[in-house]
Amino acid sequence: MTSFSSLVAVVTGGGSGIGAAVTAGFRARGARVGVLDLQPGEPGDGLLPVVADVSDRGSLEAAMAAVAEAFGGIDVLVNSAGISSVGSVEGNDDAEWARVLDVNVTGIARASAAALPYLRKSESGAIVNLSSIAATAGLVQRALYSASKGAVHGLTLAMAADLVGEGIRVNCVAPGTVDTPWVARLLARTADPEGERARLAARQPTGRLVSAEEVAGAIAYLASPESGATTGMSLAVDGGMSGLRLPAR
Repeated sequence: MTSFSSLVAVVTGGGSGIGAAVTAGFRARGARVGVLDLQPGEPGDGLLPVVADVSDRGSLEAAMAAVAEAFGGIDVLVNSAGISSVGSVEGNDDAEWARVLDVNVTGIARASAAALPYLRKSESGAIVNLSSIAATAGLVQRALYSASKGAVHGLTLAMAADLVGEGIRVNCVAPGTVDTPWVARLLARTADPEGERARLAARQPTGRLVSAEEVAGAIAYLASPESGATTGMSLAVDGGMSGLRLPAR
C-alpha cells in the first residue's frame, strides 16, 4: 500500500459505512485522520473524532480548525457524508428535496470551503468526493438521489478546474451498489430481503455488491500524491455496471 505517513486527512461521514472504511484505510496507510460526523466514534492513535454537521458551515469551520491544530494541517479531504432517497420524481416533497440536496451537494461545498485554507498550504492537496453510478445511469426509484449525485459529478469537475492552478486536485468516485448498513436497513424493509439483495447484486456484472473497502481503496488511490497527474476524474467502482453489457444469463 502507498504510504500516507506524512499526510493528514479529513473524512466527513467518517463514522460509518464507506466513510469508516476510508478512515480505516487511511490509518492503515499511516495517515492521521480527522473523522467528522454526527457520531464520529472514539479517539485513537492518529485518529481525531470531531462532531460536525455538513449542513452547518460554522460547525465545519470549527472542525477543520480543530483537526489542523491537532495534526499541524490538512492535506486531504474526503467528502463522504451523504444521505439516500427512494422514489420517482413525484415521490418526495419539497422538504425532502431540499434536505437531500443540502447534505449531498451543498454539504460538499461547505466542507470543501472550510478545508481550503489548509489544503492551500499543503504540497499534496487533494479532495475526493463521493458520487455514484446514479450520477450517469438511470436507476428506477432514485430520482432525488440521482439528481444529487449528478450535481456532485458536475461540482467535482468545476472544483477541479478552479483549483488545479493552486496545486489542489479534485476527483470523485462513483460506486455501484455498496454493501453498507444503509443498504442492509433498506433490504430489511422489503417483503423479500434475500431476494431483493440477490437482485441488487445481479445488477453488477461481477454478480455481487461492492464492498466499502473497495471504494476506500479507490479513494486512497485518488488521494495519494502518487496520483499527482489525476484531477477532474470520476473513478467507477461498480463491478462493471457502468461499462459492461453482458449477454443474458
